[in-house]
Amino acid sequence: MSQTNILLESGTNELEVVEFYLDEPVPAEGAVDPANGTEGPHYRGHYGVNVAKVLEIIRMPKVTELPEVQHPSVLGAFNLRSRIIPLVDLAVWLGKSHTDTTFQEMKTIVTEFNNVTTAFMVSGVNRIHRISWEKVEPPNRYVATVSDNTVIGVVQLEDRIVFLLDLEKIVADLNPKLGLRLDDLGEDWTNAGYRALIADDSALVREMQRDLLEKAGFTVEVVSNGKLAWDRLLEFKRRAEEENRPINDFVHVVVSDIEMPVMDGLNLTSRIKEDGILKKLPVLLFSSLISDKLRHKGESVGADGQISKPEVGHLARRALALIHERQAATG
Repeated sequence: MSQTNILLESGTNELEVVEFYLDEPVPAEGAVDPANGTEGPHYRGHYGVNVAKVLEIIRMPKVTELPEVQHPSVLGAFNLRSRIIPLVDLAVWLGKSHTDTTFQEMKTIVTEFNNVTTAFMVSGVNRIHRISWEKVEPPNRYVATVSDNTVIGVVQLEDRIVFLLDLEKIVADLNPKLGLRLDDLGEDWTNAGYRALIADDSALVREMQRDLLEKAGFTVEVVSNGKLAWDRLLEFKRRAEEENRPINDFVHVVVSDIEMPVMDGLNLTSRIKEDGILKKLPVLLFSSLISDKLRHKGESVGADGQISKPEVGHLARRALALIHERQAATG
């Protein structure tokens, strides 16, 4: 099964999710076999990932073991059209046991994000769903804790709960060199007290961005999704109008992730650029979904800049440049 490249208009606050599952031995007496609705030998957990991160879904390849593997979930690597791709056993990573399903019956989801290609072994794949981010709930504290913050969203699909996984976190934990990197700013970044509003559903990423921009002289406010950012911007707009002040008295730049529960960054950007007052604000998208083949999505909703998520060090420079460009354009 290869990715079908379903057309999805940018800014509609929708996403497409590849739903897959992991089968594990029955955790307790009386559990129900999802295959036929009767008491059975295994439990099926349902998971999902944004289809924009999926290159293709294939049968289990021939895997070659890698030397000095640091985690038991890394099964090895395989050759796919002259590309050597590491294979991660997702069940092992999540601390789950396998059923007696044979290795050959498993499926492999080949992903690409942050300019890194990684494959994940799963029990099987169901289908692609188109859903609204409004239906995706942030994980509660219990789910976040037991999943080691690997679950980024929870959604009800038909008669089952599907957990959306943060595959970037898994890849970064397996290889810290592929995670977020903070570069030395390398110069005096004292600025005129510019204000930045950051929207990201990852607490770790939010605080890393806050730390970087504060070191660059920004005053920073952070929120956990696009809806909260939009509500805050509307509050800034209301105050600006009531007090007859420019919007830049309250905020100078918006930095947003793309994938977020309730409202995504593309929809947030579209709303900002359609508003007569807020459209003056530069919007900088910061996401693992930014690549040469996906950059057009941000451009189509009017994003002023886009940065791939590992490159945190570029944020301050790009944010400052966008503010200066906007000030020069408006005189």
